Amino acid sequence: MSESKFYHFSAEGLFYGIGTLKEAVAASKEGGFVWFNFYQPSRKELNSLIDTIGIHPLSVEDCFDKEQVPKIEYFTNNTFILFNALSYTGKLLFIDEVNLFIGQNFLITVSGLNSETRKPLNDIAGIIENNPAKAKNGPAFLMHIVLDYLVDEKYKAFDGMENELEEAEESLLGNVEKFQPVQLIRLRKDLLNLRKSLYHEREILIKICRLDCPFVTEKAIVHYRDIYDHLAKFFELTESYREIETSLMELYTSLLNNLMTKMSNDTNSSVRRLTLIATIFMPLTLIASIGGMSEWSMMTGASNWRIAYPLFLLGMVVIAIINYYLIKRLERKGTSRTGE
Repeated sequence: MSESKFYHFSAEGLFYGIGTLKEAVAASKEGGFVWFNFYQPSRKELNSLIDTIGIHPLSVEDCFDKEQVPKIEYFTNNTFILFNALSYTGKLLFIDEVNLFIGQNFLITVSGLNSETRKPLNDIAGIIENNPAKAKNGPAFLMHIVLDYLVDEKYKAFDGMENELEEAEESLLGNVEKFQPVQLIRLRKDLLNLRKSLYHEREILIKICRLDCPFVTEKAIVHYRDIYDHLAKFFELTESYREIETSLMELYTSLLNNLMTKMSNDTNSSVRRLTLIATIFMPLTLIASIGGMSEWSMMTGASNWRIAYPLFLLGMVVIAIINYYLIKRLERKGTSRTGE
């Protein structure tokens, strides 16, 4: 459901709300300029501005296309700008489109078309209503307030991503076994989307600052340069965060390899101990199987079992000890050769 609001900045410096779209269109011809603040408008509402205000039909189509990237397009009596609003909620990055049309006597903002719950320009109307002095200077100054608001909201998204990177680092260093790499993979995807958005938005501000847009006066350019500086800073932060994310992924891989190597070494040690025990008992098993209880009694005589069996056990112990030291000596020789 549309929650659009309309405002008239009169030539006398008055600022007041207008009830309907039709009245707002009429007020745009009375002097001053009109702000059409559309939220989730219908296609019919925007199409009605094609003939009354003169916006281009292709720009209306772009408003309803969710796959667009930030851009600026010039037409005869207006300039169309597509900007992105960022929000970071529940460790998820949301990118919403905000469309702007600026003309000689109007500014049109269109938001909420690709979001059912978030309002990218939720507070902007209240901000301007509480302090309309700057906006009264013209559509270019009003558009600066809107773009500046959207850029300021990006700070919150960057703060959220920075906190998540710090949490990921602490979690990784705390317990690599419980760490979930999918967290870093999602961050990488968000940072790529963010970088693409900021790159195009920075290009928009470059074109505005070099006076490519005829509806942004030289007097207003200094304000737009401030927005450009913020976007350039955000773009650099995106690159820094991507490097941190890459470093964390490499650290995770390294720690995981170390953990797997340790587990492999532990397994090898266990196998070596078992092999040593088995090797020691192999000759003893052979002797015991050849000269069992009955066979040994037959060889020594049944009456001598009190002496024969202890000697037999003692012999097996001696053989086991000799076996043990022989194996250890062979291991030491193998180790020394490997070292060389």
